[in-house]
Amino acid sequence: MTNDLPALLPLAPRFQPRVWGGERLAPPTPDGLPIGEAWIADGDSVVTSGPLAGRPVHELLRDHPRALVGDQLDPDAGFPLLIKLLDCRDWLSVQVHPNDAQAQRMVGPHERGKTEAWHFLHVEPGAALLAGVTPGTTPTALADAIRQGSILDVSERHEPAEGDTLFIPAGTLHALGPGLLLYEVQQASDTTYRVYDWDRPASAGRALHLEESVAVTRADLRGDWTPASETGGVGRLVQCPQFTLQGARGGSEVDLRGSFGLVTVVEGTLTLEAGGVQLDVDAYGTVLVPACAGSVRLRGEGRALIATA
Repeated sequence: MTNDLPALLPLAPRFQPRVWGGERLAPPTPDGLPIGEAWIADGDSVVTSGPLAGRPVHELLRDHPRALVGDQLDPDAGFPLLIKLLDCRDWLSVQVHPNDAQAQRMVGPHERGKTEAWHFLHVEPGAALLAGVTPGTTPTALADAIRQGSILDVSERHEPAEGDTLFIPAGTLHALGPGLLLYEVQQASDTTYRVYDWDRPASAGRALHLEESVAVTRADLRGDWTPASETGGVGRLVQCPQFTLQGARGGSEVDLRGSFGLVTVVEGTLTLEAGGVQLDVDAYGTVLVPACAGSVRLRGEGRALIATA
């Protein structure tokens, strides 16, 4: 125990059905809907073991604010990050997210924007995604394409490799394609504006948001790639005002720098050590390491992604 808060808090995933999902994260729902997302860490995540088993993260933030998130974050703003695994068997909608100021103006005064990053765990041959618009596309041409349903004509297509990381700042047009299994870290917001949904039947849950998309999509953003060929999936992969994402292998120690850490094992099995506590974690398991722990050591044969705010 450190400051009355255990140094390692394993979290339970919550599985979300999606029309574009597959079967690599979990079986389909009883009514046959495929699972597209596993929400593996956010304010509603529940601790699975130890003295705080059954407690959600938002309660720990309320009861132990500084021990959990440190002195640099405002605990009254809620837990700042959401981490997911995504299993894409069909195209996700072409979409865009607002930044903080736009979300507060367009959604509500206490809303966050949604800046995110993807790390690709498995890429089937030929799998692709959209990120940004083709060079030379003007803001006027982009707005026309959004309103006229011709956004694919100006969208930029990419083929990621396993271990690549793509940073998607708010305002970047994007869509994930079939054949991708990935890790996503994002601001704790679910505000999404759909530009195009591949002619799927419209419904209240999958409506298009054309004017909102025109208002927030930027023609100059295409995402920022960190290729696996340059990093091997370790070291600092993304750093932005909202979060830092780094990769680490067994045998390393990660300094949390006064914040919390969300450690997700993405290869093999690792033993995490922090605050005198040890915990074995299998692939795709996620552990919240409170700020009061200071650092976390990784032992074993495997690799993890660590997100901090």
